[in-house]
Amino acid sequence: MTQPRSNARIVGMLVGVVVVMGALSWAAVPFYDWFCRVTGYGGTTNVAAAASDVVLDEKVRVRFDSNVDPDMGWTFRPLQREMELRIGENAIAFYEAINTTDQPITGTASYNVAPEIAGYYFNKIECFCFTEQTLQPGERIEMPVSFFVDAGLVDDRDAGRVRDITLSYTFHRSEPAAPKQAALQVKTDTPIN
Repeated sequence: MTQPRSNARIVGMLVGVVVVMGALSWAAVPFYDWFCRVTGYGGTTNVAAAASDVVLDEKVRVRFDSNVDPDMGWTFRPLQREMELRIGENAIAFYEAINTTDQPITGTASYNVAPEIAGYYFNKIECFCFTEQTLQPGERIEMPVSFFVDAGLVDDRDAGRVRDITLSYTFHRSEPAAPKQAALQVKTDTPIN
């Protein structure tokens, strides 16, 4: 008599394990994203609402890097290779993208900062990487990124000596977002009383 009850208990435990594993794997991506944003792990940068109000006399050099997926059909490059700025000073850098194909292409930019520890102090105010970019055939655009390196960098025990930072972008092809439909559609062939 105890055998069927024991089997049901084991099946229940296995189902519970599968549900817990599914929930953990579903939560892993948002948790990892949050972790990277909070800690700067993996060179993830921060997003700032406004420019820094603390500017130091110490300088930092920011280098700019660009990459494109092979099937993208774009050329993509920074318009400046590097810039030197004071820590806390707001700066604007530009990247150029050209659609070299005969069709519209939508892309999304992923980014990181090296060394990774500097990501915690690298703040973007505005960036082309926040939204998808669609280029028509042969179209060329200049895309700005507004940023600053937070003054807290100099007081960090691990990052305090960092004075060379590389900001790198890679464009990936993506499907354009579907146009949003109106919430209320009225049939035109139905008479309205």
